[in-house]
Amino acid sequence: MITAGDFRNGVTFELDGQVMQVIEFQHVKPGKGAAFVRTKYRNVITGAVIETSFNPTAKFENAYVERRTMEYSYNDGNLYYFMNPETYELEPIDESVMPDAFKFVKENMECTICSFKGKVFAVEAPNFVELEVAETDPGFAGNTATNVTKPATLETGAEIKVPLFINPGDRIRIDTRTGEYLERAK
Repeated sequence: MITAGDFRNGVTFELDGQVMQVIEFQHVKPGKGAAFVRTKYRNVITGAVIETSFNPTAKFENAYVERRTMEYSYNDGNLYYFMNPETYELEPIDESVMPDAFKFVKENMECTICSFKGKVFAVEAPNFVELEVAETDPGFAGNTATNVTKPATLETGAEIKVPLFINPGDRIRIDTRTGEYLERAK
């Protein structure tokens, strides 16, 4: 059990059967009346952010979010299969919990699987990936003074904007959180 007086940023707790994570908290002791804890928290499953005040003695169940590193194997229709590296068992995960950043993930890449009470609610792709450019217009030498980009299709099928000097077959580094080109891979 955890009380509202014990809230800290990042603490997870259960409220009405849902998992909540504290984003901000403030202990308030007004001149008149009882003290309270003004709290901003996020429902980790739906992503909704809520602001509420709690009595400092209000009690909540601790919520333990399990985070496992698993290897992406393949997808079959609406199911994506991840392999547990310790047991080599495949776990199917529905496409509804896949983030937009998953378009940059290819087979055998490690992802973080987040679950609560055995139910998977999120898949986190790696923050940075190296992929090969499958298709783009040929590069032009000498046009480096301006920040001009062109569309490119990656080996996973995702499309991003890359500088003019990138050619098909080049390996590039991408930030999956923003979907932006970072640099050529070494």
